[in-house]
Amino acid sequence: MKFFKLQASGNDFILIENQRSAVKTQKLKALAGRLCPRKFGVGADGILVVEPSKKTLFRMRIFNPDGSEAEMCGNGARCAALWASRRLRKGVENIRFDTKAGIIEARVSYRKAKGEVSYYADVKVKISRVSNMRLDLPITIFGRRVKINYINTGVPHSIILVEGLDKINVEEIGRKIRFHRVFKPAGTNVDFAEILKDKFIAIRTYERGVESETFACGTGVVASAVIAAQKVMTLQNYKYKFNVLTRSGEILQVYFTKDESKITDVWLEGKAYFVYEGEINTNYLL
Repeated sequence: MKFFKLQASGNDFILIENQRSAVKTQKLKALAGRLCPRKFGVGADGILVVEPSKKTLFRMRIFNPDGSEAEMCGNGARCAALWASRRLRKGVENIRFDTKAGIIEARVSYRKAKGEVSYYADVKVKISRVSNMRLDLPITIFGRRVKINYINTGVPHSIILVEGLDKINVEEIGRKIRFHRVFKPAGTNVDFAEILKDKFIAIRTYERGVESETFACGTGVVASAVIAAQKVMTLQNYKYKFNVLTRSGEILQVYFTKDESKITDVWLEGKAYFVYEGEINTNYLL
């Protein structure tokens, strides 16, 4: 089985072309469990599976290392768009594809001469869903009452605004919130965000399904920027651009429009890289 390795802001993925949807869901879940561990497989934060779609260029599915299937992944979507631009459309910049969270629009901008396909690009994706925002939701962890800001940006996120981000025990606190009864049965991703200055924040994320801190999380970057605007910005009708510093060191850009009742026109932008391609012995894996 052929695969492609891509990464965006330190979120790394194994992409598999599931032509004619020949590999069924249960085997894809097993495949994620075998491929993602870094000592025994290729190593990744998840696998991206691209399949035929009747509505768009292709359908993207994402499976976490624990075998669960996620509805959406921001950095995974950016990697899938880069793959499509290289493999399917040969440098085409505007791409639409289908996910469980809705149709994703992507813009791929290469930095080399026009028509020449680079191994990396600036990739901007439109987030199709921002919903279920709940501010200052009180929960109890480790015997203490804390306030969580909840939002769904394709997948569920719980954001805590903090000071001293580097000192936060992301693994311990994140795991406790991720499995908290308030968020059952689906659970939640957990983001710790620190406001550094106007429209500039830093985040660290505990990712559901990976069950660990990752170098970045695209939907978490978007969620944290939206919550920061909601909590600290006084303007009610405004177009925003946030810079978000991830654990990998890359600064991603989030764009959105905020009015009194909703968040619209949400985009995530940053670099995506085509790392390598190879073949997997499926007898070993499946």
